[in-house]
Amino acid sequence: MPSTASSPSAYPPLNVQVHTPRLSLLGATDELLTRLLPTVRKGVATEPPWPFDDPMSLYQEGPEREWAWLRAVWSGRGRVTAGFWRLYFVVVVDDEPVGMQDLIGTDFAAFGTVDSFSWLSPGLRGRGLGREMRQAVLHLAFDGLGAREANSDAFVDNHASNRVSEAVGYLPNGVTWATRRGESAELNRWRLTRDQWSKRRRDDIELVAVAECLPVLGIVPSP
Repeated sequence: MPSTASSPSAYPPLNVQVHTPRLSLLGATDELLTRLLPTVRKGVATEPPWPFDDPMSLYQEGPEREWAWLRAVWSGRGRVTAGFWRLYFVVVVDDEPVGMQDLIGTDFAAFGTVDSFSWLSPGLRGRGLGREMRQAVLHLAFDGLGAREANSDAFVDNHASNRVSEAVGYLPNGVTWATRRGESAELNRWRLTRDQWSKRRRDDIELVAVAECLPVLGIVPSP
């Protein structure tokens, strides 16, 4: 587990943490974003098949890439209502920031559904960390926030993301289309219900400071 000695933030979403035996998801403070900046500067998406849909700051050339990425996170952290929120987490392995894992809720109070978005440093892919990141954020969604369903999508040629969704229990939920770098491409859609997640629920994932975050997101805890 990484060091968490820094003072708590006055803004509860930045204090939320998820710890697994292999990694931690820590609220994306400016300090952590600064430490992650060299990875963004080197490039996260460097060759096809391109993993992200448009618009995507990580496709830009540096230094505009880093500036746009930071602005997007700052803007997203400030755009939080009961109707829409996005929690940004820096993925930390052995005290080193290595990627990001986001959790997104739209009309969560009405539907209880979440989506996720993530990326990992190219040098660390293929080691099972993507799956561990997804399991961590799903534990937060279902166990911490009381979600009913999680959705995900990935371009059909993004085999790593599709394998992760299948491995953690999502079921196919149709296809759709999006653009990436201005070109249309087909997306696989995935769906994971609370019951399906419960069958694979892990008992070695720790949540920190979630209760204090619920009012910010407009979530009323279940009795």
